[in-house]
Amino acid sequence: MPFQTFASPDLSRRALLRGSALLAGGAALGGLPFGRIAFAHDVSEDWPAVAAMSDRYVASKKLANLFLTFGWGQEDHAHTVGGGTLALGKPAAVDENSLYRIYSMSKPITGMATMILIDEGKLGLDQPVAEILPAFRNMRVLVNPQGPLDETVPANKPITIRELLTHTAGLGYQIINKGPILQAYVDAGLVGGRATRARIPGVPNVTPAPGLAAFADRLAELPLLYQPATRWSYSASFDLLGRVIEVASGMPFEAFLRKRIFEPCGMTSTGFSVSDADADRLTDNYGVLNGMILPLDPAASSVFREAPVMPAGGGDLVSSPKDYDRFLRMLLGYGTIDGRFVMSEQAVRTGTSNLIPATVDLTGSWMEGQGHGAGGRVVGQTFGWGGFAGTLASVDFDLGLRTGLWTQYMPAEAYPIRDEFLAALESDLAAMRAKKKAA
Repeated sequence: MPFQTFASPDLSRRALLRGSALLAGGAALGGLPFGRIAFAHDVSEDWPAVAAMSDRYVASKKLANLFLTFGWGQEDHAHTVGGGTLALGKPAAVDENSLYRIYSMSKPITGMATMILIDEGKLGLDQPVAEILPAFRNMRVLVNPQGPLDETVPANKPITIRELLTHTAGLGYQIINKGPILQAYVDAGLVGGRATRARIPGVPNVTPAPGLAAFADRLAELPLLYQPATRWSYSASFDLLGRVIEVASGMPFEAFLRKRIFEPCGMTSTGFSVSDADADRLTDNYGVLNGMILPLDPAASSVFREAPVMPAGGGDLVSSPKDYDRFLRMLLGYGTIDGRFVMSEQAVRTGTSNLIPATVDLTGSWMEGQGHGAGGRVVGQTFGWGGFAGTLASVDFDLGLRTGLWTQYMPAEAYPIRDEFLAALESDLAAMRAKKKAA
């Protein structure tokens, strides 16, 4: 089932992370008491504005849960704010081990998997993708991104790994395509994730491409929307990177993620499906349509209870707040967590820096005035990304702070939660600074 089931005509262009208080003055926050406690606990007293926001949404029953995590430096656990239940009207409470569909928060994980292979010399940041996947030689580009598929010109240059990592390769995406190229993606099964088993009137039933190899081959047969390295356009590039990782590593994509990221990071609850043993931890996912919240993917019958036909590196993972915080903590540790090496410091620094080619025109794009690294937005010293079902996570290297926002509703733009969260976060950080200064 395609993502656009509950999507607005134009995805939000709000910044994932903005400047001001969030991006400055980390030293002023050092030594706060809750930062030294080695076990997870509720810290609502330290984040009152964030806690009030969470309580308001949960009490209004606009969503089942709004659970937030905050971790400082390399402390063992993130601390929590907010809560709610796994499903509306049910008693089981969410916690750090609850399972959420993270959708596009899969992209930073796939991005860092790519950086591992770049660091090991198995890929090159500016290597043409066609050297790994020959079907991407001699690509064509639509004259008009919304125009006829037979009106194309040759690509001016090869697509590179850098361009896949930064959505600047010119590829399309089912959730942003318009015109004939949208139908071509649907017909080819180029779907970057799952939403529900249910059939919804007026929405086509899409059969996904049977595996990453078929996905890549079918994608290569279609024209690009833009010339490579000229425009920033949200794309299927991270799904394609799953196949690149398979070929470069000689391992199935999911196996590579598990061996090189999940296991060394201690991410025991992250994967492309939810087992029967873990089903009681899975949240329900809701669709918001015309102000109504409707069950979209109940946990008991979730599409994520089965392995995907194609594991989409751009939007198909399930994870827990605890697991994803460990991924963020690894990044904040520049590639090391609990003394275990996951990736090199240089790979982390490069992957969390602005990698957008200098030739790209960002005017009018989501990235205007900002940067993009290996799967996430870059603002100052902050790196992170959000998911289509409302989740959000980032790491701030200046503050030494890792944050996660956890909820389940689609589309994320149905409520202004992200803007409200960032405003509340900045308010609480300002209060912490004032308290620290007065102490």
